[in-house]
Amino acid sequence: MSEPTRATPPESQPEFLNPVRIRAGFRLTFDVPFPTPMLFVVQPADRLHPTGTRQRIVQQQALGAAQGIHTFTDQHGNTIWRALAPAGTFTLGHDLIAEITRNPDPILPDLPKTPVEALPDETIAYLLPSRYVDSDLISNDAWTRFGNIQGGWATVQAISDFLYASCRYGAGSTSSTTASQALDSGRAVCRDFAHMGVAYCRALNIPARYVCGYLPDIDIKPDPVPMDFHAWFEAFIDGQWRTFDARHNRPRAGRIIIAQGRDASDVAFTTTFGNARLTTMTVWADEAPDGMTLNDPPNPRVF
Repeated sequence: MSEPTRATPPESQPEFLNPVRIRAGFRLTFDVPFPTPMLFVVQPADRLHPTGTRQRIVQQQALGAAQGIHTFTDQHGNTIWRALAPAGTFTLGHDLIAEITRNPDPILPDLPKTPVEALPDETIAYLLPSRYVDSDLISNDAWTRFGNIQGGWATVQAISDFLYASCRYGAGSTSSTTASQALDSGRAVCRDFAHMGVAYCRALNIPARYVCGYLPDIDIKPDPVPMDFHAWFEAFIDGQWRTFDARHNRPRAGRIIIAQGRDASDVAFTTTFGNARLTTMTVWADEAPDGMTLNDPPNPRVF
């Protein structure tokens, strides 16, 4: 990946309606006291969005130590980087230009809920509790709050509305915070909002999964807060995975999916099997002007 590469030719993929080009990427620097095995879930791939459109990676390149990294595909279809970080300062990153639809997340309020017995086999795992999604602990609360709502979309939208209104966005959780703990605290970052949404859905027998990626400020007022990776969730409604984002609770355009899984434990952007300390994190995700290539500097915002 050391040189810019082009993905699948556009003629072999679905037509893009109202397309937008996004420049996105990151650079991470670690202080590594001794050689340390590490995993990274950071590379988007061409994939079908719940909107029915496709994200197409037009160009991509590795940065720093990632040029010699080993990759494999996990059970969820995500690209995983695997490395033995040498002792000292270890820096790696990724840079890409992607093309996706500019249309915001669709709103489909009349979609019905699928009975459990009619769900596809591959969705059943997304009904069960997982490391950060302790849906069994909030089951009574879920049915009390949302059990009388008719319809799949209406139920999940009510969940998103409730979380957006009742949880204040802000730091307060840790890497070990579960959905029920975030609910009890009333304070959440995007990771927590996604876990809570997934937990309520699963408690109500709606398959749901955690999604991480980039969310640039497309067709909205730019946020002055430093750019970071973003997390949202998808619920399986009426035969397809549908996008919900309780952190913002409004349709957004420009999402680039990096990975999907049961919760953040499946798609953590870095997993360290030792004592490597993250010292610097830079993330960028912005609309790419016509003619921009990976040879041009991005617009990073230090986190």
